[in-house]
Amino acid sequence: MNKNLFLSIKTFGFVLLATLCSVASASVVITGTRVIYPSDAREVSVKLNNTGKRPVLIQSWIDDGDAKAKPETLHVPFVLTPPINRVEPDKGQTLRISYTGQPLPADRESIYWLNVLEIPAKNPVLKNENYLQMAFRSRLKLFFRPAALQGKANDAAKTLVWHAQDGLIVAKNPTPYYVSLVNIAVNDKMAEADMVAPFAEESYKLVGKTGDKITVSYVNDYGAVVNFDSQIK
Repeated sequence: MNKNLFLSIKTFGFVLLATLCSVASASVVITGTRVIYPSDAREVSVKLNNTGKRPVLIQSWIDDGDAKAKPETLHVPFVLTPPINRVEPDKGQTLRISYTGQPLPADRESIYWLNVLEIPAKNPVLKNENYLQMAFRSRLKLFFRPAALQGKANDAAKTLVWHAQDGLIVAKNPTPYYVSLVNIAVNDKMAEADMVAPFAEESYKLVGKTGDKITVSYVNDYGAVVNFDSQIK
């Protein structure tokens, strides 16, 4: 390869990397890390704030678990307004979510996902230059919670039943609530963990035995990470 050409490619790669680093920061801040929709609520709201220096276009939609689905193809039991809006610098926007009344399970939570796509405005200073413009997408859990459910959602993680099975640690959820685990640790070994659905179970690649202590981290309704110790049954 020609040496000058090689240097040009290297220089271009460096400039591209620098550009990526300089623009890769979202401006829109979402209040909260999850949305809880009580079934008896008329609507719930989610606050967005543009902390950047330029206007942004925000597109919002709700999906049923398929992160790749296009918004126009989705059919969910919620109406979200406004679906598209422009937010000026240092200004905010409130998203309003209302339940359509479509039948959902009454004996457990249902889960959906709120998507917020931030599309930054073009920088007028760079209008005559080539530069990379990036959009940022946030995806938050939306829990539909029937009003008549027994127990407390924030206590659900502590009622998980743990047992060892075929070289795995299994968590069984006896409650009607989703439990959002972060990680678990047994015998100084740690594994990342995810949600355990109502009345379901999940297994993790950790070795343990009956009586071993297990340290659990989970996220509560307020978005806080809580740690506690349990025991393998």
